[in-house]
Amino acid sequence: MTITLAALTTQFLDRPGLTNSTIRTYEYVLIPLLQLYGRWSIEIIDYEILVEYLSGVSQVKFTTHHKYQAVITALFNFAVEQGYIKSNPLARYPRCKPNLEKGEHNSDEEVRYLTPAQLNLLYQTIKPDARMSALIHLLHSTGARIAEILTLDLDAVDIQNRKFQVIGKRNKQRWCFYSESAAQSLNNYLKYYRHPCVSALFTAQQPFSLKVSRLSYATAYKSLLEVIKGVNELEGIRFHDLRHTFGTERVGLMGIDELRALMGHETIQMTLRYSKVTSRRAEEVAQKAFEKIPNYGQ
Repeated sequence: MTITLAALTTQFLDRPGLTNSTIRTYEYVLIPLLQLYGRWSIEIIDYEILVEYLSGVSQVKFTTHHKYQAVITALFNFAVEQGYIKSNPLARYPRCKPNLEKGEHNSDEEVRYLTPAQLNLLYQTIKPDARMSALIHLLHSTGARIAEILTLDLDAVDIQNRKFQVIGKRNKQRWCFYSESAAQSLNNYLKYYRHPCVSALFTAQQPFSLKVSRLSYATAYKSLLEVIKGVNELEGIRFHDLRHTFGTERVGLMGIDELRALMGHETIQMTLRYSKVTSRRAEEVAQKAFEKIPNYGQ
């Protein structure tokens, strides 16, 4: 059963036994979330989306941040109890530390991106699956969020000019542009594998009823896991890692404001994460430098 975040929240707040003050607290926390994702199905509101939302709640005390996290966690626990989703996407999200300004991005691996070797292996692995190949190419080439891609209709894509608009946070529209290789993969999927009887760009067919519908996040992620199963180098990768890879590859190649616009970040601080040199990135750069610098002393 599919339900929007707004409808779920209504059921959550209508539960018996809640005091008026509790309801007001819940509304204070949930209304900003509903303004962003109220019309979205809860099936496509995943861990990465909620983490990015909570990361944006920065101008509050850490105790208030804990309250935001607790209320949203309770909302999705309710969704699990009602059978709308199988698990709470926030179940493994740790509580923030007291000094948010200094501690929010203190992890050396805060931004998880794919290395060139992982990308090459991923593209080779997904090549036989036309739908997954098109989806991965678009995610990596545009930096769009998985939810933004899955909500696209076919007629929203400008095939000739290799671009499309998505509706991101706060219902803001932005243009996404994709590469020639992404265009080839997408055109192959559209020509031979997409089901034409629905408006969605990415479609799926039920195995028994043969009913065709928009590809859901759950089905897309299950397909990804099946495709990369047994490939140790790709274990644990997520769709959102491709968005991080997009940002990591482009930082330094364009202005930070331009990159922010392409990625649809609310604050420049979100974009600045990609300018932070992690130990893994530093090692890659160092090894490439060794290849270009003469080997003296031999």
